[in-house]
Amino acid sequence: ETFDPVRCLDPTVLIPFIKETQPKEWEYLVNLQKERAEQVLLDELGKALDSPHEGCLSVLRHGFKCFGKLFHVAYFAPASGLNPEILERYRANRLTITRQVKYSDKHGNSIDIVLSLNGLPVATVELKNPMSGQNFKDAIRQYKFDRDPNDLIFQFKKRALVHFAVDTDQVYMTTRLAGVSTYFLPFNKGYDGGAGNPPNPDNYKTAYLWEEVLARESFLDILYRFVNLQVEEVKAGGKKVRKETMIFPRYHQLDAVRNQIFVLVRVVE
Repeated sequence: ETFDPVRCLDPTVLIPFIKETQPKEWEYLVNLQKERAEQVLLDELGKALDSPHEGCLSVLRHGFKCFGKLFHVAYFAPASGLNPEILERYRANRLTITRQVKYSDKHGNSIDIVLSLNGLPVATVELKNPMSGQNFKDAIRQYKFDRDPNDLIFQFKKRALVHFAVDTDQVYMTTRLAGVSTYFLPFNKGYDGGAGNPPNPDNYKTAYLWEEVLARESFLDILYRFVNLQVEEVKAGGKKVRKETMIFPRYHQLDAVRNQIFVLVRVVE
């Protein structure tokens, strides 16, 4: 209920995070704006998130300006633990999982799960259970036909950066909703040289999604180092057009890079 469907974020998580981690900047803003400080901050954040030159990923990594001060909406892992202040701010990150989020003031539709970082939605999830007669394909159809790409939470790069279609056996994902043209990629481990996921005697086959990928440190690492906005110029109708693609690593890509980093670290040690 604390989710703001107009701004498409949760100020009850964001504002306390900023007050805790950036007290000097917050005090500066309060001295200028008095009781309007929260509203002004949220308005300036909204402008940055909705800007064609910035967007959610940029704001997460670089912050945003408000009356001459730089405010951060997230802190990522420092290269070392030598700076206790940076480490403390990193630990202050508030990752939340919210069920049945009503994400727009224009209708009463809700989405199964929204994952947020300090109040900013960064991922959505549609969950299906084959035992009830539905699977990930139904989740994909739901994203394609029942989710309006014009709703702010789904607008490309402005809020959620990735959308997962999940059942107990398989995971698929996309970074851009485009109605019936939406293209989903598998986010599975693969099994026996083919598609899908290996048997998991202790849990669902897709448990790796929340046990590994979306675990706190892993997810923060993905948002900081692995998600990438790819920009290129293409010709269309004799004109150059800016084309943007949000790259979210597939499971095997993420696993391969992390294993290489682990091996390199062991070699250096």
